[in-house]
Amino acid sequence: MHKLKEVFDVESKHGAFYTGGNVEWHDNILYCKGISTVSLFNIDNGSVSSLIGEEGEDADEIQTFTCNNKRIVTSHKSGLFKLWNEEGNVIKMWKYIHKGPVARLTLLENVLASGGSDGIIRIWELEHQACIYGLKGAQGVIHVVEFYQEKNCIFGSGDDGKIHLWGLEKGQLLRSFNGHFSKVTSIAFHHDKKHFISAGRDKVIILWDSNKEKYLKVIPVYEAVESVISLPHKFQLPDLIIDEKEGIHVAIAGELGIVRIWDVLKSKELFRQSNSLVDKAKDEGGLSITKLIFDSIRNIFGVVTADQNILLHNSSDFSCVKQFVGFSDEILDAIYVGKEDEFIAVATNSCDVKLYEDATMNCQLLKGHTDIVLSLSKCMANRNLFASSGKDNSVRLWLLDGRTATFISEVKTHTASVGSVAFSNLASSFLVSASQDTCLKVWKVPDKLMVGEKLVCLKTQIAHERDINSVTVSPNDKMLATASQDKTAKLWSTDLELLGTLRGHKRGVWCARFSPVDQVVLTSSADCTVKLWSTAELNCLKTIEGHEASVLRAEFITNGLQILTAGADGLLKLFNLKTSECSLTLDQHQARIWALALKTDESGFLTGGSDSLLIKWKDVTVQNREEKKKREEELTLQEQIMSNYVHEGKYLKALSLALELNRPLQTLRIIQAVLKEADQSLKSTVEQLRDEQKELLLNCALEWNTNSRFCQEAQLVINILLEEIQSGRCKISGLGKIVESALPYTERHFKRLTQLLQDLHFIKYTVKCIEPHTTIK
Repeated sequence: MHKLKEVFDVESKHGAFYTGGNVEWHDNILYCKGISTVSLFNIDNGSVSSLIGEEGEDADEIQTFTCNNKRIVTSHKSGLFKLWNEEGNVIKMWKYIHKGPVARLTLLENVLASGGSDGIIRIWELEHQACIYGLKGAQGVIHVVEFYQEKNCIFGSGDDGKIHLWGLEKGQLLRSFNGHFSKVTSIAFHHDKKHFISAGRDKVIILWDSNKEKYLKVIPVYEAVESVISLPHKFQLPDLIIDEKEGIHVAIAGELGIVRIWDVLKSKELFRQSNSLVDKAKDEGGLSITKLIFDSIRNIFGVVTADQNILLHNSSDFSCVKQFVGFSDEILDAIYVGKEDEFIAVATNSCDVKLYEDATMNCQLLKGHTDIVLSLSKCMANRNLFASSGKDNSVRLWLLDGRTATFISEVKTHTASVGSVAFSNLASSFLVSASQDTCLKVWKVPDKLMVGEKLVCLKTQIAHERDINSVTVSPNDKMLATASQDKTAKLWSTDLELLGTLRGHKRGVWCARFSPVDQVVLTSSADCTVKLWSTAELNCLKTIEGHEASVLRAEFITNGLQILTAGADGLLKLFNLKTSECSLTLDQHQARIWALALKTDESGFLTGGSDSLLIKWKDVTVQNREEKKKREEELTLQEQIMSNYVHEGKYLKALSLALELNRPLQTLRIIQAVLKEADQSLKSTVEQLRDEQKELLLNCALEWNTNSRFCQEAQLVINILLEEIQSGRCKISGLGKIVESALPYTERHFKRLTQLLQDLHFIKYTVKCIEPHTTIK
């Protein structure tokens, strides 16, 4: 017997955490600039641990940021500096006085330096938010601002290629270093506290003595360098160990998209990266690196690329340890792959398939498509095998091998975008593709999954009048179902013979899925409905309504007893097929949900959509039932204890427990039991309650006061509590509103009792008048 699923909770969210700009690395946290927030990204579990800043359409946009000692300073489009702590709270806020945006920030202990687009570097004392100096001399936008702590000075450079050095004691210009013929992008200080190295877009790096204005050495590197870092005197490279206390070694990266290590004193390139994902990307179109970071404790290079990817490379062999995708754009499809669903393949608004490790969200880019990837499908018979299709009219086969995926084969015979692919279920024998050219194709999958093996087209059929949105294979591999923009779904044999047409939707059909146990197929449509069809009779069995927008995806779960649907309004809904009722609605996405992937054991699922958000969900039905059962048992125990207190005459304990359990009726019965003893006993019992308990009791009394049967107990309790408040022995917040809510019912009870008293006096008067004229026979 399959128990229905009731509750799903968010296990983790993975959205855009880096959209370009500054990145800083402290311990195991990457501080990454977003649009209006700074994301604190944990490299161990691949998720954002917290956000610094404000989210939303009206949020103040961040220009740049810097951080040090768990303090973050951000500059904003509104013209403000904000100082935050690591918990995301604003400590201080003040206006920067630059004319134009702030391009660079750097923080040293309690001193902040800001470089603006006005060519001025300003030094701020953080404690009082006071500008100490305005350093002039550079021209254009300030691109480099670096404290030189050993000599109590600061370096800065603008658009003119000159590097300037100012002293921080008086704010005077000490010297200028003129050697570059283009913008200086980065400088790095050597550990001897004397030399520094500068890099620029004039394709050279220059060695300087900080005490002399004349450069010591100019080294042409034949690429525009975006970042340079100084390496320790002892470190390891592939096939090379460096241990030179007198040597000067730097790592550079830029437009070539690779990391290169130079011995500056010998003007010799020691290492050129050649075995990384970045290098492969460079070969296929040029991928530049915007920033290079080195963690000397872990001996790991952090590489920030122009397309918002962050890669971590082990310095000893330069293998890619981890890769994180900062911005994925729109998520179009996703599947779990691997024998234990340990990997997630995701198709985004990109020509690369992103392969994530489920546990760490370490990502690999699977390259090969030349246009946007639209659809993904895995083979249930061989879970390491999956297929992708895209706008380049092609279908590609991939085989998971260890921690990476190998390209097997590609076919490109469709004449338009291939919007959907589906594998056979019982064996990896065939693959079906559906395209915007309205054609349906069946491909034979090779028995030996070797690189270069070709897919053979077994059959081609014009299936619909308009674009085909979805294709799926039945559990027994004997039938296919297609869904199209022509408002129909069709059933086919594996030889592509038409078995029937399912008509009934009023708009385009987005998705079709076979039931795992019955001869039923479901279709979801832009008319906001899901329909269930008999594959034998070809008639509509049931129409399920509940969405208020297009239903883009739908899946059978719980052995076909429930269906999970995803809508264009960002809502997920869980329907019970027996009752056709929606038992659960999940609202975490802000836009259309295109991707819906179930785990094989249905312990969770994955969703992705137009909001660039990838959300992992977990089934917590069993835990929820256990917690509910535990709460009920505890409640039963507490109620028994309360009953025992009443039986033993311990009214104070019973009353306290009833109030904590929020039982107004039980509380009333306890009050009535106390009143049976004496009114004075009620007053002494109420006086012994704590202030928060008295407030709960007052709320209960207000509820009783609405019923004339219990107005006496209610008025007695209200009177006692008002005396407590008036004497100052009890403090209750919102007393005015409480009294105001009690007055109408109190006045009604007073009028009723007054009228009753008048009637009683009238009866007594009548009896008195009758008595003298009464005769006894």
